[in-house]
Amino acid sequence: MGIAIIAAVAVLLARRAPAARPTGAAGGVAGRWQGLTAVRSNAPEWVLGTVQLGVIIAGGAVVVYGVMALLGLLVVHHGLTIDRPIFNWTIAHQVHVWAQVMKRATEIGDTWTTWGAAGAAAACLAWVWHRLRWLPPMALGALVVVDHFLTLALRHTFHRLGPPTSPLGTYPSGGCDRVVVFFGLIAYLLWRELSGQRRAAIWAGAVVVALAFNEGYSRAYLTLHWFTDILSGWIYGGLELVVFIVAVRFVAGPAIVSDTRSRSEEPEAISADP
Repeated sequence: MGIAIIAAVAVLLARRAPAARPTGAAGGVAGRWQGLTAVRSNAPEWVLGTVQLGVIIAGGAVVVYGVMALLGLLVVHHGLTIDRPIFNWTIAHQVHVWAQVMKRATEIGDTWTTWGAAGAAAACLAWVWHRLRWLPPMALGALVVVDHFLTLALRHTFHRLGPPTSPLGTYPSGGCDRVVVFFGLIAYLLWRELSGQRRAAIWAGAVVVALAFNEGYSRAYLTLHWFTDILSGWIYGGLELVVFIVAVRFVAGPAIVSDTRSRSEEPEAISADP
């Protein structure tokens, strides 16, 4: 029912969305600024872009940690009021056959599953992108590092035990976080290079939301995490995803609609003109 609702909302939004939107030259304000910087510096474009990407991601990671630390205080001290009734109801109504299905479904958020998807996507996107081919591998590689160590920092800050059936479960849910941020960033990188249209963005977002819902539902059904840890994982992944999208957009500029890409394929010539 949850995935059906997500699909229905996506259909309604896609029908109301315009087929395409007008767009300017590739790179926008960020591209012009990057072009001027490249003129004034002898450093390769990828070096300057990597520095910009790293600064934005580092600053965003600090903000994400601060927000999740504040949320963690609320979850740790008051979360069990919500978690215990949900846990007891789930244990009383579990069906063995469905639990076996959920054990397979929840593997999509495992560490090596998401890291493998990120590695495969990085290789494919480096070939698909027309410009800045280094950017997708760099962004996805940085995501692996940042997500891993930021999650460790949160877990060292909040030593929260999971449900009795899975005491190692911690705040926030790593599986829910990884599904949102890894598959969300992959979807964004594909969308901005292959389409750029609002309707395609809605469908890509719906797929990521459906995957995130599946991960949260399966982990809750298997009582691997408290319910508030799952909600926190979704929020955590969403915040990280926003940071990485902002960083990529700042370096590469706004996405260009595919049918206008051929007319705006000369960002260097445009951006280098003051």
